[in-house]
Amino acid sequence: MGVHAMADGTTTNTEITWADFTKVELRVGKVVHAEVFAQARKPAYILQVDFGPELGLRKSSAQITDHYRPEALVGRLVVAVVNFPKKQIGPIQSECLVTGFHDANGHVALCVPDLDVPLGTRLL
Repeated sequence: MGVHAMADGTTTNTEITWADFTKVELRVGKVVHAEVFAQARKPAYILQVDFGPELGLRKSSAQITDHYRPEALVGRLVVAVVNFPKKQIGPIQSECLVTGFHDANGHVALCVPDLDVPLGTRLL
């Protein structure tokens, strides 16, 4: 068991089981549209992500404006949690959570596969 730093600066050392981990459905998708989320309280983009024929298009609000521009996101692969309940964020309903890591300055860097993989592929 290790100590893990959380985004808010706290740490956790909670162990989970393999069964716990497999409940989180992490899938690869491709950003097909990205735009500034003008109504967001914190700078964010609205992303439309294609997860392939099984899951289709999903919408997400992503606070990734420090390292990425909307036009540069289109066509990029991302890893997202697709089995959280939908969440109302201002005027949009977020249907997945695009994943990333905080850099040394607290800005989000996307979690992405380093090779091309089929859309909808599940991480396990």
